[in-house]
Amino acid sequence: MGRLFAVEIVYRGIFQKTLAKNISRAIVLAAHEEGKPGISFGRYGDSPERNGIPAKSFAIVATDDQTLEEGMAKYEPKEVDITIVVDDTLFKGVESWAWYGLQPINRLLKPGGTLIVTSREEPETLIGMSHRKEVPYQLAIVKAIPSFSGLWVYKDDHTDVRILGAIPKVLPELFSLESVQKVILADTKNSLKATSAARSHERTTTVTVRPGQGNPEEPFRFEFPKWHEMREGITIPSIPAGHAMRDPQNQQSGGYQPARNPTFKKYTTRTMRPVVNFDTCIKCTLCWLQCPDSCFDVTPEGLYDANMEACCGCGVCEAVCPVKDCVTMVNEVAFQDNASQWEMWRKDKAVYQGWLKGKIESRPERSHGFRYRGQYQEQVAEMAELGVEGSSKKAKEEPARVTRGA
Repeated sequence: MGRLFAVEIVYRGIFQKTLAKNISRAIVLAAHEEGKPGISFGRYGDSPERNGIPAKSFAIVATDDQTLEEGMAKYEPKEVDITIVVDDTLFKGVESWAWYGLQPINRLLKPGGTLIVTSREEPETLIGMSHRKEVPYQLAIVKAIPSFSGLWVYKDDHTDVRILGAIPKVLPELFSLESVQKVILADTKNSLKATSAARSHERTTTVTVRPGQGNPEEPFRFEFPKWHEMREGITIPSIPAGHAMRDPQNQQSGGYQPARNPTFKKYTTRTMRPVVNFDTCIKCTLCWLQCPDSCFDVTPEGLYDANMEACCGCGVCEAVCPVKDCVTMVNEVAFQDNASQWEMWRKDKAVYQGWLKGKIESRPERSHGFRYRGQYQEQVAEMAELGVEGSSKKAKEEPARVTRGA
């Protein structure tokens, strides 16, 4: 048997579907240029694909037809040489509607495999977001604004070709830069895109992520029931009724906190989250009424606390709030947990106001697609600056030797 290569592209459903398709297709075509057979396909099996829900595409390449057939016999690869992440907030873990439980973004990586991500963040920030892995792997950052190029909006911002240019740098056995440039030119008839791939290839560097680095939290685990433990008939346990909330300071009970699905955590959909200024809240109820996922808990004093394990980050609450800056959407990268904002505010209001101000002042612009006409043109200059920055701020490669998986 020959050598089998596997690449997964993790993206947000609909918003980045076209982007993921372009990347997976070009990987296979570039391999074909060097006589390697391959196939690309989508992993998402639950129809219809949903806005923002994590989904996957795969590119499988082999050195010969027989090895490719052996790889295609599996539903999906059990391990991959490269994981491509087109939105850096997915580093916190992903949960599609096609499987149960939060999965680490690096779960399928072989020892010494490479995570390629488009991000403006530094390696330390991204490593801290991802779950720890028992074996070392490489992290490569393509400096860019995470691109929401999907079915509704397509941003032709070179994100796909820049990622394609990075691949032969981290895994030259798969295909060469020349091969992928040939595919880009044939597909787009745009020499500037081929140049973008070359620039990304030159600037791509990797850092080694060691087994002790990353988020120590243990991802969600579950066990299938044994046949003798299953109940008769086909039944689905209902979600229980909610309950009153308890104030952590004076132990007063009141308000209402609905019970939520104990298994499915919708927060992996989120690229932004709301932060609430409880001091300016007028208790108008609009965020609570308009939230499509019923994620707001009603506190004993009648305020509204966004439950971060239920929030999908759609931004409706910010849009309907009548008070300026009472609800503000902030980049998900800025947070390390899903703790209650109201409980933090009740514990120390001055400290909470400082925390709130810091989150809002440091937030980068982020949205699904575009919020208004002309936003894409405004981002062009910033994207160009990030491309230059990528060449001047090369990450220092750690000296540890890493064994690449066979």
